[in-house]
Amino acid sequence: MSEAASLPHDNTPDTDSADAAALVPAERPASVPDNALHVHAMDLDAQGVARKADGKVVFIDGALPTEWVSANTHRKKNNWEQASLLAVHRESSQRVRPGCPHFGLHAGACGGCKMQHLDPRAQVAVKQRVLEDNLWHLGKVRAQTLLRPIEGPAWGYRYRARLSVRYVAKKGVVLVGFHERKSRYVADMEVCPVLPPHVSAMLRPLRALIGAMEARDTCPQIELACGDEVTALVLRHLEPLSAADVARLRAFATEHGVQWWLQPKGPDTVHRLDEGGPTLGYGLPDFGIHMPFKPTDFTQVNPHINRVLVTRALRLLNVQPHERVIDWFCGLGNFTLPLATQAREVLGIEGSEALVARSRENVRHNQARPAGQRPLAPTQFVARNLFEMTPAMLVADGTADKWLVDPPREGAFALAKALADIEQARRGAEGAGPLPEGAAQWQPPRRIVYVSCNPATLARDAGLLVHLAGYRCTAAGMVNMFPHTAHVESMAVFDKVD
Repeated sequence: MSEAASLPHDNTPDTDSADAAALVPAERPASVPDNALHVHAMDLDAQGVARKADGKVVFIDGALPTEWVSANTHRKKNNWEQASLLAVHRESSQRVRPGCPHFGLHAGACGGCKMQHLDPRAQVAVKQRVLEDNLWHLGKVRAQTLLRPIEGPAWGYRYRARLSVRYVAKKGVVLVGFHERKSRYVADMEVCPVLPPHVSAMLRPLRALIGAMEARDTCPQIELACGDEVTALVLRHLEPLSAADVARLRAFATEHGVQWWLQPKGPDTVHRLDEGGPTLGYGLPDFGIHMPFKPTDFTQVNPHINRVLVTRALRLLNVQPHERVIDWFCGLGNFTLPLATQAREVLGIEGSEALVARSRENVRHNQARPAGQRPLAPTQFVARNLFEMTPAMLVADGTADKWLVDPPREGAFALAKALADIEQARRGAEGAGPLPEGAAQWQPPRRIVYVSCNPATLARDAGLLVHLAGYRCTAAGMVNMFPHTAHVESMAVFDKVD
């Protein structure tokens, strides 16, 4: 899981050689039926991708690259079809036995994971290819260097989860878990190997608990948040809980060592059932930082990966003691506080006032540093709608030597465009707007590290940074934050071209 040497990568544009190769039909083994399809790739939804003889693309649920399969088409469009797997005639060497009894293509299968039938190492390779393909096809960008993927435990990693709850009156049972595959129904789950083992072991007791409660019809959700020492469960309840139900929750907490929080209405109503005891939080030991959080705050799902992610991001950013750094989409300060252990000054900018308040609390919580450790640099936080950034707002935030950008799935389009607009105005490009006041003295960051949870929006923003804002993509790599799912996290480095 540690960072290793980066791998050199040819940066010469190779237009669509991969796509061209995919069009070359594979030689059909003699034992394979004439109507079988050869799967040559896997898409973002973990579907196998094949082509018919006429070139029409077929997406096949459950099929893996290199396999020869038969499939049943259930949806047709002009240029593509969607199909389900009927039979595998030549199996991939990367196909493995799923680690969860609830995984599969059958009716009622859990929809929480999509790739358990593929070897975890092959999952990483697929996701790396997805990142590279998105950067090139959507942004026309190739990274000069490919970073080795960040990997961690394949099981028991999911410290955050939203579990649906449903009382099925006809059967007299309670279901607690993720939704069924391609369905709004709750899967009938008794274990979940991607959850921490102690949480997986709690699924059956949770079903029994809710089933015994008077409010079993009006508790639709349990949100899980695990810290380093505390396991918190947030119970969403649509009606006030009776004294007997509260007593049941307390007895469960004592038996299973969990901390109950209640949510009677919106997220702002979440509160502890009983005060006292340890505080929910996680550590970033490489920086001597401890981050308290509330169970409904956004934190990374996989703490093992998050620690390595933060360490690599700061290593790539290479912050010096004299530099000012801006952390865009800073959230609770997951990157901001570690940056404050290295920089001269840090500004964290976030869209949510509530998260900004929590970030300020976290700075105060970490002010007392152990002997021998550098004090935190002056750190400020500002709440702003980052999806409405303008060049004038960018200039008003002042010059920063380096940026850390960690947006949600929507990406950082407005931020990248504001940076590109300033560069285009300075170049006097045709159609460029005027430079905002103060832009003559303002300087763009020399380096940007962009942490992404959506390769498509990363690629879009990378295209702006490289083709219009005067940067080159010097490195990129994937981060396997969610093993066994099709979710692709990644990181890219952009350096200003002199």
